[in-house]
Amino acid sequence: MQLSIVAPLYNEEESVEMLHESIVVAVSDAGYDYEVIFVDDGSRDKTLQIANDLALRGDRLRVVEFRRNYGQTAAMAAGIDVAQGDIIITMDGDLQNDPRDIPKFVAKMQEGYDIVVGWRHNRQDKLVSRKIPSKIANWLIGKVTAVPIKDNGCSLKAYRASVIKRVPLYSEMHRFIPAMASMTGARIAEIKVRHHARQFGESKYGLSRIYKVLLDLLTVKTIVGFAQRPLVWFGLLSLPFFLISLVAIVTALIPLFLGDGTIIMALAGTGVLLGAVGIFLVLGGAVGELIFSTGKFDLAKLSTPLVVQEFNLSQASPPDNQVS
Repeated sequence: MQLSIVAPLYNEEESVEMLHESIVVAVSDAGYDYEVIFVDDGSRDKTLQIANDLALRGDRLRVVEFRRNYGQTAAMAAGIDVAQGDIIITMDGDLQNDPRDIPKFVAKMQEGYDIVVGWRHNRQDKLVSRKIPSKIANWLIGKVTAVPIKDNGCSLKAYRASVIKRVPLYSEMHRFIPAMASMTGARIAEIKVRHHARQFGESKYGLSRIYKVLLDLLTVKTIVGFAQRPLVWFGLLSLPFFLISLVAIVTALIPLFLGDGTIIMALAGTGVLLGAVGIFLVLGGAVGELIFSTGKFDLAKLSTPLVVQEFNLSQASPPDNQVS
């Protein structure tokens, strides 16, 4: 069994070396066969340079570079895509996740689970801007997706490669992986993990991302609840439009039936427009049904960012000035 530890990095020049060292110590002491994958998400500081230097030294490190900043989910997706391990561990690159928890994830996976989610039960973050919004979001996600995870936002997770490589990731979807994977019947567990206060730099997240999470939550609910029957979903959406259209048209025609010889054109026009909306929704459902049945629409591939290079240890040679 091989582990792949994937960590997205964005402007983490002060953290990347310590992160690499702590990962190597944690997995080496446990005796795992492993690889470390750092994905530089368009950093503007020396993060990429430091990561490449570390890869040249050895320790089974691979570095993937993006041309620009695409976001955490895209970086995780790229790391997962190139990972070769049977179990893939994802974690943040800011030292708030603790690599010493990795053996607990592996042990839980060996019990037969496909996904193990970390729960920051003693979270070291600001109360108003991080903890309270997170609690509300986790409660809402659990209610909407029917997958009761206490801490969807924790990046420290373990996945069986055969499962996670089939889950499409885009936008801010990394926090919804358990819900997305539930469609495949994946067995999901949650364990308590350590959480440390940020040592360097500033947090990349804040209240401004709430609207993105809500939009993604709506998308996930649609995918989880109606992915296999989109025509049913769009048909349900069209029903109110058809009912209101019918009422409007009948009301508009009442004077004509009563012998006045007139039609209430405003109501009739409104009814026709609403009926047309209902028809378009049904047609949209039919198209969705066709897309699902043919399986030719791969959203994950369309949203994968351009990778500039993959720095592979097996192809690297030590620098000339390295002291052995």
